[in-house]
Amino acid sequence: MVRRCNPIDAPPGLTGMGRNTTTPGEAGTTGRTPGGAVRGRPGRVAGRLTGMALLLGVCASVSPDAGVSVARTYAALELGKDIVKASDQGIAPGAEARVEALLRRPLTADGAVQVALLRNRGLQAAFNGLGISEAQYVQATLPPAPSVSITRWGLGFNAEIERSVAASVLDLATLPARAEIAGQRFRADQYNAANEVLKLAGEARRQFYRTVAANQAVAFLEQSLAGAESTSILTQQLGETGALGKLEQAREHAFYSELGAQLAKARVQQRAERERLTRLLGLWGREIDFRLPKGLPALPKRLVDGRGLEGETVRRRADVQAARFELQSLAGQFGLVQATRFVSVFDLGFANQYARSRTFEGGASPKVDKDSLNGFSADLTIPLYDFGTTAVQGAQESYLAAANRLAERAVNARSEVREAYQRYRGQYDITRHYQTSVLPLRRTIQDQALLQYSGMLLDVTTLIIDARARILSNIQAIEAQRDFWIAATDLKAATVGGGFSAETFGGEAAGGTPGESLAVGTPGG
Repeated sequence: MVRRCNPIDAPPGLTGMGRNTTTPGEAGTTGRTPGGAVRGRPGRVAGRLTGMALLLGVCASVSPDAGVSVARTYAALELGKDIVKASDQGIAPGAEARVEALLRRPLTADGAVQVALLRNRGLQAAFNGLGISEAQYVQATLPPAPSVSITRWGLGFNAEIERSVAASVLDLATLPARAEIAGQRFRADQYNAANEVLKLAGEARRQFYRTVAANQAVAFLEQSLAGAESTSILTQQLGETGALGKLEQAREHAFYSELGAQLAKARVQQRAERERLTRLLGLWGREIDFRLPKGLPALPKRLVDGRGLEGETVRRRADVQAARFELQSLAGQFGLVQATRFVSVFDLGFANQYARSRTFEGGASPKVDKDSLNGFSADLTIPLYDFGTTAVQGAQESYLAAANRLAERAVNARSEVREAYQRYRGQYDITRHYQTSVLPLRRTIQDQALLQYSGMLLDVTTLIIDARARILSNIQAIEAQRDFWIAATDLKAATVGGGFSAETFGGEAAGGTPGESLAVGTPGG
């Protein structure tokens, strides 16, 4: 966080801003000395403004972690992971060593998330944006810089010089309010950065499950193709002996060829899913040869309790917290615009005019004349045409828009967590149904069909149809298990933040799946 001290005793709120400052009329009251010099309040006012500016200026600083403390807290508490902001030279050596250690063994879902949080450059760019926001906040806490002006007429000894130093009294009086507004904006950006961390973690975890499922589907299709190849060879041999007709041979060969095409398509999908995961992890070079587990994790023994998720979601979601701080900053901006609607610029300064001349009278020594005058300068900008009405209206509409966005986000968050939980529970039941009912029945059908086929009680057409149905059921079981783990990730994202969208559920975002392509060829012969 940014450390800031403010020794100015500002009035509470925005009412009465600038009441302790000198008014234009009072600033013009001076006492003229016999020499023509003006001494009095302008000099003291300028000195006080400069002194306060210097005193305030030394109190602002940038935090060592560039404002990523909120994102780090979310990563630790909600994900159990670490984040590191890259320096000018790149990722910290400790983070690189940790990534290398994770890549030496097959990646798990948690390991993939940790690698993505440490190596993804898009996340580092988000942290850089947060650093820009913090710099803007620190700049907003600083007092207005004084402006110095020097004007000289004449290039020789005879010259006239005007010097002035001025500062914005209005900016100085509204400094506490403007600093508070900037602080709320920076706080909102901190929660937005935390939301980016959660978003990347969710995307990496979803893509990990898609990639592992694609590998598992390819492995199953390769096993099925090997069995179909053996059957095709046997069919050809039976055809040569005359024990099997050409129609049955053609059907078996067609099944083998179609299965090979489906395997080729599944391999293309497998490579595409792996490349998507590689991009999210931020890996390149030899690092892209990382290893993955052979199959998806088993279903959990206990499910998440859905009671109280809605209230917990509104309290924990990073994007909802960011919207709240954005609303607070716009509320402060609305109040500031109302308080300064009649005078938008008020600069006060000290001015000095110095003149020097030299005259020659006969043969006498030259006479040198010097004259110095002190005074003050005051610049005001008054919106005469609307007296700040349009500015106030714009600030009010911005505030109301932020309030509506916050309300919409809260309503959507509650709906999203309900939808995510329904998908989570439903997909769990679907996956268990495949594992406990569909697949055992398919194995029984396959075993009985082979027995009847061996006893010449079943033709090859029925055997092929049963084989296709068995392959399809196994692929769909893999997809159901994949979709359950993606639904679990969506439930976490809907609860704490990171983006939830029904359009990215399951394998839909990744394009066509092997199960869908096999389903097309199942009914035929």
